[in-house]
Amino acid sequence: MTVILLLMVLVAVAVALGMLRAAPWQWAVALGLVTLSWQSGLFHGTPSVPHVGFLGFFVWLAIAALGALSIPNVRRTLVTEPAFKLVGRVLPKVSDTEQQALNAGTVGFDAEIFSGTPDWTKLRAVPPIVLTPEERAFLDGPTTELCRMIDHWKIRHTDRRMPPEIWGFVKAHGFLGMLISKEHGGLGFSAQAQSLILGMIASRSPDVVTIVMVPNSLGPGELIEKYGTDEQKSHYLPRLARGEEVPCFALTGPTSGSDAATMRDIGIVTMGEHEGRQTVGIRVSWDKRYITLGPEATLLGLAFRLFDPDKVLGETEDIGITVALIPTTHPGVKIGRRHLPSGAAFPNGPNWGTDVFIPMDWVIGGEAMAGQGWRMLMECLAAGRAISLPSSATAGAKAMLRFSTAYARIRRQFGLSIARMEGVEEPLARLVETAYVNEAARAVTAAMVSRGERPSVISALMKYQTTERMRRAVNDAFDIHGGRAICDGPSNYLQSAYQMVPVGITVEGANILTRTLITFAQGALRSHPYLYREVQAVQNPDRETGLQDFEDAFLGHISFSISNVTGAFFHNLTLGLFAEVPERAQGLEAIYRQLSRASRNFALVADMTVALLGGGLKVKQKLTGRLADALSEIYLACCVVKRFEDDGRPEADRAIVAFAVTNGLHRYEEAMRGVVENFPNPVARGLLRVLVFPFGRHYYPAPDALGSRIVRLAIEPGEVRDRLTRDIYISGDPDDPTGLLEVALKKVVAAEAAEKKVERAIRAGIVRRYHGRDWIGEAADAGTITESEAQLLREAEALTQRVIAVDHFAPEDLMPNYREAQPPGLGHNVRAAAAGADQS
Repeated sequence: MTVILLLMVLVAVAVALGMLRAAPWQWAVALGLVTLSWQSGLFHGTPSVPHVGFLGFFVWLAIAALGALSIPNVRRTLVTEPAFKLVGRVLPKVSDTEQQALNAGTVGFDAEIFSGTPDWTKLRAVPPIVLTPEERAFLDGPTTELCRMIDHWKIRHTDRRMPPEIWGFVKAHGFLGMLISKEHGGLGFSAQAQSLILGMIASRSPDVVTIVMVPNSLGPGELIEKYGTDEQKSHYLPRLARGEEVPCFALTGPTSGSDAATMRDIGIVTMGEHEGRQTVGIRVSWDKRYITLGPEATLLGLAFRLFDPDKVLGETEDIGITVALIPTTHPGVKIGRRHLPSGAAFPNGPNWGTDVFIPMDWVIGGEAMAGQGWRMLMECLAAGRAISLPSSATAGAKAMLRFSTAYARIRRQFGLSIARMEGVEEPLARLVETAYVNEAARAVTAAMVSRGERPSVISALMKYQTTERMRRAVNDAFDIHGGRAICDGPSNYLQSAYQMVPVGITVEGANILTRTLITFAQGALRSHPYLYREVQAVQNPDRETGLQDFEDAFLGHISFSISNVTGAFFHNLTLGLFAEVPERAQGLEAIYRQLSRASRNFALVADMTVALLGGGLKVKQKLTGRLADALSEIYLACCVVKRFEDDGRPEADRAIVAFAVTNGLHRYEEAMRGVVENFPNPVARGLLRVLVFPFGRHYYPAPDALGSRIVRLAIEPGEVRDRLTRDIYISGDPDDPTGLLEVALKKVVAAEAAEKKVERAIRAGIVRRYHGRDWIGEAADAGTITESEAQLLREAEALTQRVIAVDHFAPEDLMPNYREAQPPGLGHNVRAAAAGADQS
């Protein structure tokens, strides 16, 4: 028993020292004092027995070792130098392109999660949604007007192209130049404003938002603004802002998709003729595809790998990835053919060229920026990926919620609104959660970008998480609408979203690779408090400097790892009761504690994964994917809490917050269990089970009753429903399919009391509701309802019939016009290449 008590005291002291990240000499002093006190009988009144003395020998041996490690020369000889050599062999060498990607973005709150001890004041310091009066006026004015103009059936079915009036409107009002500064003729809007503007358009038409999104995302405009020469800025930026130039950016090719650094498109530095004179330039050959706006573009931003075999620019032959601006009318540029992306109507197509000569000053930034293209692209992508697709996916989820709650409240089966059926409540509850969580994370992330951050890890997880949740939201909306959703036509307000979902999943880094390779694998290097510093140190050509830098980082890493082990174990044993809670939590204390606990566990597992897998991390993509999911769930839950606080803690939203965070923690735990149970090292696997799951499973999905509660809030017209779907386009026009939903919902809710009276009369046999009978008149004649109630019911019934109606067509209206068939077996690329050969 004495030995057990001593062990318990030593463990308690070790946990405390570990959590406090004590130095080796502090460990030695603290453990020495405990052991001396015990062996002197201070605690138990008698001298130590031999067994305790035997244990004490090993304790004193450990104390001596800790004391020795406090001596710098001893520590360097016994620990630092061997570790320096080992880490140099184990950790992967960072390639030039990876180095540029790592340097491109900034770290944000992701670093707090990786630290295991998030500083909640940093999250609270992120500004809430703030727009300038000019930005708000643009959102309420031209953006709303643009949405009102859109006829999505005409765009995606009848014309299958963007109407000239839409192009004219977006150009005239500066939609294509939102990120271009006022100095250069653009609107100069904040990232938050761009996100909300794109979101409102996306809620109306995925096709239209695409033509606005691309020029305001990764593309020539942003690249010129940040890296262009003065001449390029003064010439192109005003033209881009006014829509006189329509840009596209050609990055992806047949062999370089998510791994764009392996592109085979090349340029050779050479002399050539341009505008009648000999000049230093580049002869470029390329083959690109999936280029949005390509068929309509007047200005091509082209990425290629530049070589200088004659050393015209310097001593390096392989200059690296370079980005140039090429007018699409330039001789040799082949552009204009179209892809048909998932039935969408936005312009998208290939372009190519062979031995096309361009002058050197067409390189963005001029000769000085030759070879800097990958860094330029990664820096812009780190911010752009956080805005464009997350904003459209968030707006799409809010639109799915708005439409589905209205339809489910209007549609009746078995004598009641289907929204009140538990089977329908389940997907409706998911829609509420998705809309709330996506908007919370969108707002926080956009605010980070607005204040100058480029959160590369957060932008990656935002892209894949919001688009995946949008996919689930669209599927839930389809399930709720049933046959109403699958029959296309002018009144179908879901089909365009359904057709466009795969586009968001695959562009700007396919979700599979964004999840498994980028979010955690790169995030661990970027956001870990010590790992990147260690990698840089072992790769430092100056060994002495590298060794000193490594020692500083390595000692901090050891302290960090011990803190994670002890902290995670302590918080899991105590169920997070002592985890950090910020001031003014006001009823959110339990949530903050569990998020702090989750962060500590994530930091432990992530740190051990990186330490033990080392260079093998990139091939263990199932593990890195699950860790990316765990990181995402913590970040999204943190954003949910921040949104609730930024919104002024509306009491009605507490149930939504509880539902979202509860489910988020459950998904986080499932991801963590997947990592632990599949960890390749059996010893580490067993240790992680004890440290992270000492009592087994802890988090469970939100209860059904809570889901029912939030659905009742969402199907009721009023402030909660409006807050859940804020900043999307909401029509009040009954001749518009979505406006009809809004009008019908209000009328149906107003008529519900009279409807119940009629239902009782039908069950009693007083009224018969069949085609050809005036059952509402019968109910009024029988005294079941008043004349005013009868009129209300007639109006509600007429609107309901319009809402649930499905489009149908005469056969001749659907007969396609066939052109002469192409020879069998000739694919698109073959025909395109043949066309290009004929033209050249």
